[in-house]
Amino acid sequence: MPALSNDFLVAAGAYAGIAGVYLVVIPLALIFYARQRWYIAGSIERTLLYGLVFVFFPGMLLFSPFLNFRAQPRNLKA
Repeated sequence: MPALSNDFLVAAGAYAGIAGVYLVVIPLALIFYARQRWYIAGSIERTLLYGLVFVFFPGMLLFSPFLNFRAQPRNLKA
């Protein structure tokens, strides 16, 4: 098996890093930010947030089966 050149390893590392940021880091940060600001975001902030969700949709799709942010049941016996 021939040895891999340094240029190839640097390029592969750069691609892996960019893919990791695009598919993991930014979508997770976006999900948690949207959850925190869901009821208090203004119209411009919400528009930008939806735009970012559109741009990072592949990463959002990766995490959607594992994250559940449904409202917790309320205690009605007060």
